[in-house]
Amino acid sequence: MFPSISLAQEIGLAVLFVAALVWVAGLGHMLWGSRFPRPEPGAPEALPVIPGQRTRAAHPMESVQLTEAEEQAFAGLIRTLPLH
Repeated sequence: MFPSISLAQEIGLAVLFVAALVWVAGLGHMLWGSRFPRPEPGAPEALPVIPGQRTRAAHPMESVQLTEAEEQAFAGLIRTLPLH
């Protein structure tokens, strides 16, 4: 093709040209797709996203009785946390 460059350089130039074409086609596809915004899917109206808070006495398996030592250890742990 070009008499002044080697075959390896010609192959490299062809690969670079093809990569540039693919990049331009991808960029054009991305920009063309952004011209027509698609509506975002919304949450269904009938189902709540987060369930309601249960009361403390809702189920006995949801609460744990702590010993006095565990309560003191937990209180000490809470006091060590920064409140900022």
